[in-house]
Amino acid sequence: MKKRIGSNVIQQHIQKHSPMYIFHTVLFIMGIVFGAIFVNSLSTTQKDDLFYILNEYFHQLQQNETVQPIDVFWHSIGYNSKYIGLMWVLGASMIGLPLVFILLFLKGVVIGFTVGFIVQQVGWKGVFLAIGSVLPQNFIIVPVFISMAVVSVHFSAQMFKKLFMKSSYRPFTPVLIEYGLFFGIAILLLCVAAFIEGYITPVLMRGILNIS
Repeated sequence: MKKRIGSNVIQQHIQKHSPMYIFHTVLFIMGIVFGAIFVNSLSTTQKDDLFYILNEYFHQLQQNETVQPIDVFWHSIGYNSKYIGLMWVLGASMIGLPLVFILLFLKGVVIGFTVGFIVQQVGWKGVFLAIGSVLPQNFIIVPVFISMAVVSVHFSAQMFKKLFMKSSYRPFTPVLIEYGLFFGIAILLLCVAAFIEGYITPVLMRGILNIS
């Protein structure tokens, strides 16, 4: 019963803000495309340097000499929570709202660049490596980032109405509570993604690398 209620709430939220979700999803995809294209703008020396680092990481992964999963777990939580925390603050400030769009776009750029570079340098095996290294945790992280961007924009719009459109009165405290509650839920989801990144993704990548 609780799962059904939660599912209905999420469905209603997405339907209510569907134009914003479409816009932010397209913006994110544009970032991915830009990141993938940006790989081709690197010089040969830059590609060689990056590939050397990547190859060293793959070798350490095969030898099981990489950082401990718990370290990856905490690093992932720290990085991603700060990222969406910045979105949250920018949405609350109103004047920093355009930066929310930039942050979401940059997240897409990073993913697009990572996947594009691995595929370009490693070939067909790079496709599986990119899927194994990027997809598992980002299956959760990407929806969280897009949702955080949407909620930040919506909250900023509500603040604008509260300050400059007195006729459209609505108690602001519940909106603020919802905004904070959403951030808390986002952090919990990022914890799940961090667990996947620290404990599951390396196993998948190691298995792919060992397939010759």
